[in-house]
Amino acid sequence: VQLVESGGGLVQAGGSLRLSCAASGSTRSISVMGWYRQAPGKQREFVADITSGGGSTNYADSVKGRFTISRDNAKNTIDLQMNSLKPEDTAVYFCNADLMGGLGYWGKGTLVTVSS
Repeated sequence: VQLVESGGGLVQAGGSLRLSCAASGSTRSISVMGWYRQAPGKQREFVADITSGGGSTNYADSVKGRFTISRDNAKNTIDLQMNSLKPEDTAVYFCNADLMGGLGYWGKGTLVTVSS
């Protein structure tokens, strides 16, 4: 499975960005897809994920009410709509795909910078 993120960039605090992740390869084996982020000098942390049917989503407390994850199984993509961005949201955002059976894959990441 290959994952390619897009949509990162520079935005002012309070603004919005939409990230996308396109999956290719053995996409039928994918169960959960999600987003993680890693700020400079910090560990990678969970942001949000969504099940294959799109019926179940989970969010980190820090982004609840501001970020929305969605999934298009026909296109093998997930999106992360990020609103009311804060400087502390600045990080490299990584797409993740967990396969049935336990294997996981990562994209290379896309940088989001929120200026104050």
